[in-house]
Amino acid sequence: MRLGFLTHVQGRGTDLAEVYRNAQELFVVADELGFDVGWVAQHHVPPAGGGLSSPWTFLAHAAARTTRIRLGTAITVLPLEDPVRLAEDISVVDTLSGGRVEVGVGSGASETEYAAFGRDVTRKRELTTEGLAVLRAALAGEEVGTPGFTIQPPASGFGDRLWQGVFSSGGAEHAAREGSNLLLNRAAYGYDEPTDEVQRPWADAYLAAWREPRTPRIGLSRLVFPSSDRRTALAQIGDDVHRAALRFGSRGVFPVGVGLEESLRRFHAFYGHPDEIVAAFERERVLPVATDLITQFNPAIPDHDAAVRALETIATEIAPALGWQRQLEGAGR
Repeated sequence: MRLGFLTHVQGRGTDLAEVYRNAQELFVVADELGFDVGWVAQHHVPPAGGGLSSPWTFLAHAAARTTRIRLGTAITVLPLEDPVRLAEDISVVDTLSGGRVEVGVGSGASETEYAAFGRDVTRKRELTTEGLAVLRAALAGEEVGTPGFTIQPPASGFGDRLWQGVFSSGGAEHAAREGSNLLLNRAAYGYDEPTDEVQRPWADAYLAAWREPRTPRIGLSRLVFPSSDRRTALAQIGDDVHRAALRFGSRGVFPVGVGLEESLRRFHAFYGHPDEIVAAFERERVLPVATDLITQFNPAIPDHDAAVRALETIATEIAPALGWQRQLEGAGR
């Protein structure tokens, strides 16, 4: 199993320069702690406390500040990108980082974002499929756009580094047929059942549909926030998680007016003492088939120092108890 962390690049207040600096610092800390992959999420319409519209610019800077951690997006909103231009950005970051890039793509869901970029949100799945075909060809060094054109710098080795975020069994089967690795979100929206009960059949469908000769990868994203006890953890994450659930309720994703405990359940949150988190993960239904555990704090926005301490605890206590072994050298592939 590889260990990752995902940041949505959020913080308190309006000083976005500080938010971005703190998010960069998390990559440095995670690199030193031995995390295998650091992921960022792309948002053109900012969530509370910031958000990242240009992930590959951010990751280029992270590449210069780190030495071994892999650098990925979970996700880049592919229909809002020119896939040839995106492939160039990815290849530049991969070249600068010494081949440490992972590329996660998805369709996104914001009608506002689609409208801003002149795209038809009702065609998001079709646009994602079309864009991924071009992106995959460009990163394989094939001619794209017009005869004789290939991207610069030349890219290679991306056959096992493309990921797709999905929200259904059908989406998982499609990702398998495409030969993409699978990204599963921290929560399953629109379901009353626990997230892992909903997502395990998606993972099983993905594995059943896989036909490539290489071993597929499944990235499992989960909200993980360790502290000395549950009360202390809730002081950092409880209000944010509850507010996010209420926002989701206003959009029809969660029930209207959910309480704190139900909010934590619907976000499938792992929080409290490390021993409690490990015990909860031992009951997690998707983890046994996951190859990558991707921890995140979102929708919570803990203080920066608390976030650093949480990463330290994840890397030194929780992940090792779940079978993760730190790679002391190399890029953790």
